[in-house]
Amino acid sequence: MGAAMRRIHVGNALSAFGLGFTVPYLYVYVAQVRGLGAVTAGLVLAVFAVAALVVLPFAGRAIVRRGPLPVLLAALVTAALGALSLGVASGAAAVLLSASALGAGQAVMQPALATMIVDCSSAETRSRAFAMQFFLQNLGLGVGGLIGGHLVDTSDAASFTLLFAIEAAMFLLLVVVMATVRMPHAPRLEQTPGRSDRGSWKQLLGNRAMVQLCVLGFVLFFACYGQFESGLSAYGVEAAGISTSALGTALAANTMMIVVAQFAVLRFVERRRRSRVIAAVGLVWAVAWAVAGYAGLGHGSQAMATAAFVSTYALFGLGEAMLSPTVAPLVADLAPEGMAGQYNSAFALVKQLALAVGPAVGGPLGASLHAPYIVAFLLFSLGVTVLALRLGRQLTEVQDRPWLARSRVVAQGGASSTGQARARA
Repeated sequence: MGAAMRRIHVGNALSAFGLGFTVPYLYVYVAQVRGLGAVTAGLVLAVFAVAALVVLPFAGRAIVRRGPLPVLLAALVTAALGALSLGVASGAAAVLLSASALGAGQAVMQPALATMIVDCSSAETRSRAFAMQFFLQNLGLGVGGLIGGHLVDTSDAASFTLLFAIEAAMFLLLVVVMATVRMPHAPRLEQTPGRSDRGSWKQLLGNRAMVQLCVLGFVLFFACYGQFESGLSAYGVEAAGISTSALGTALAANTMMIVVAQFAVLRFVERRRRSRVIAAVGLVWAVAWAVAGYAGLGHGSQAMATAAFVSTYALFGLGEAMLSPTVAPLVADLAPEGMAGQYNSAFALVKQLALAVGPAVGGPLGASLHAPYIVAFLLFSLGVTVLALRLGRQLTEVQDRPWLARSRVVAQGGASSTGQARARA
């Protein structure tokens, strides 16, 4: 890795570490510590999703026009101000405004950092770069959540103020780190004659492979990430009798699987077709939902149900580790030159939609209709496999098998061969 990529990865780790401090405790902080009730706490969580949906279309345009680094710095300052104000807010209006600033800043960080990784990597190194990003994000979230859990005290609002202050400090530290990054030159929209904002969105929507990838992405995030802390946890408590401590163990197993398996999985997926790797993830998650079905609907002991439920989260982690070096690099390879920011923001927008709809659908279903919940999401997982195989028909050989770019360079030699291979990628 070059110096720029190292700083980008440090930035990913710091931002995830800061988020890990507060995200698991937002509901408790608003509802109980500030005494604003469950309704306001639910609105705060909804505000995060709404803020992301509002700012992401503009973020993509800004990244394309100005570059990812200025956009990232603005997002970090906004998130830091949101975190600081949330730590001292006591009224419902102040809490909601602070949450909107924090949510907007967090949402814009994702496509900005992803575009920086694209600009600082090649087709040959991109999968490893995104795998490292995902590894550090999960490690940062896990460590931040663990430390934050030992710092908070629900009877002392000042402990939460300290938590949000630490989160803001992480964002501001990240501003200092990222301000030193020297980005390689990458073409921007304003440097490309004949392109406008409207034309860039039209071009994106006219890219059949990208549209299919967005549909696939929606199902991926809806059927997995959108269920972790809503439908699946409700199902575990209501159907399988899982305790809160066991639920925490399951979430830890998910993170541990990602941290332990990420680079072993990377070696496996690097020489496989991207579309088939994503299809395999659908099968892994279908097994996970079947195991969850046994946990809640089987007739085994409570210990067996708990073990099965923890295994479900671990299997989801295995699938996530397979996706991290696959989906994000594919988004970058589908983007025309200078449009990576727009494509990253569009995919992040799809992700936020899925994360907003997933809990709303899965929560009530998982809590009350146990068998239909498992069957429905098992079918969604199998749908991932079908959609991935269909997507494979829309991809070029190098988009689906990126190692061909490198092998053709080695076989043909010469700078011109390198340029042709990268252009096709």
